[in-house]
Amino acid sequence: MMRAYLDHNATSPLKPAARQAMLAALEEGGNASSIHSEGRSARNRIEAAREAIAAELGVLTPMVIFTSGGTEANNLALKGLGLDRLIISAIEHPCVREAARASGKPVDLIPVDANGVADLEALKTLLAKPGKALVSLMMANNETGVLQPVAEAAAITHAHGGLLHTDAVQVLGKQPLRFPLIGADLMTLSAHKLGGPLGAGALIIRDGLPLIPLLDGGGQELRRRAGTENAPAIAGFAASLGNLPKEISSLRDNLESLIQAATPAAVFFGKAAPRLSNTTCFALPGLAADTALISLDLDGVSVSSGSACSSGKVGRSHVLAAMGVEENIAKGAIRVSLGWNSSVQDVDQFIAAWKRAATRAKQKAA
Repeated sequence: MMRAYLDHNATSPLKPAARQAMLAALEEGGNASSIHSEGRSARNRIEAAREAIAAELGVLTPMVIFTSGGTEANNLALKGLGLDRLIISAIEHPCVREAARASGKPVDLIPVDANGVADLEALKTLLAKPGKALVSLMMANNETGVLQPVAEAAAITHAHGGLLHTDAVQVLGKQPLRFPLIGADLMTLSAHKLGGPLGAGALIIRDGLPLIPLLDGGGQELRRRAGTENAPAIAGFAASLGNLPKEISSLRDNLESLIQAATPAAVFFGKAAPRLSNTTCFALPGLAADTALISLDLDGVSVSSGSACSSGKVGRSHVLAAMGVEENIAKGAIRVSLGWNSSVQDVDQFIAAWKRAATRAKQKAA
């Protein structure tokens, strides 16, 4: 049975160009800190990747610091500035929420409206408190795809003497992303969300901003991230750059129309707000997410419920809770996320499987 993989916000299948770049680096080997030929070659691959990512984002190459992924980059951003307090949105990824909690600093939450958009007036109130703050506001939510007003939040934050970090893991590869236009001080990226390898990410750090390393060791990454760089994964990261085709938006819109036609009672989350072109999050009252996920998986369709970083557990989404969604509806939330290799056939297979799942749920209820 052919499977329809529609969980790109969790991880996207490796692009052929990324695989080729990784294989070439693996074949050659070498430690980028060594001065012999193999070491210099590994160093050249890393620096070429840094230049490619810097060019994609419109930044200077020293502003790109490679990490093991988005979680490490977010931890480095939240713990490496030595500011007095943290302000994060109520819909941040678990790694930001947990990093903020573990920082030992006071943490305030920015509420969101019913569409999942951060309340900037509330941010102003929070920034008026004593102490220099780091604000962390994701660029797009991983569950709903709702885009956040990061540029406006950055301007407000800077006016109050604070710094702003944005987790842009879900945006890179899905729409154009230029760091200078955002006004952020730090930005997190991850390779495997756009068709690159697992285990590679980056933190973009505004030029001249001092940062305390998380890891003690060698002087890699301009002494901001110790440890031997993963040259094959970094090479694959750079090779995976490139935005989704424009057809993804119409593919997603068609998917939502077909879901609504098949199950008119379906509720879509964040649909009234600007969203990523590849993401839809919805629920059918009466159909629990874990039941739907198992049914869809058995029918050859891979989707998810909420964040992919919850140890395989299906629980109530803190994102939907922050949006004020009733628990009996939120517990049925399904996320479908398209990617670089998604097709009309994938959507058709999902709809057929979804109809069967909904029919079985209706028969069980009866």
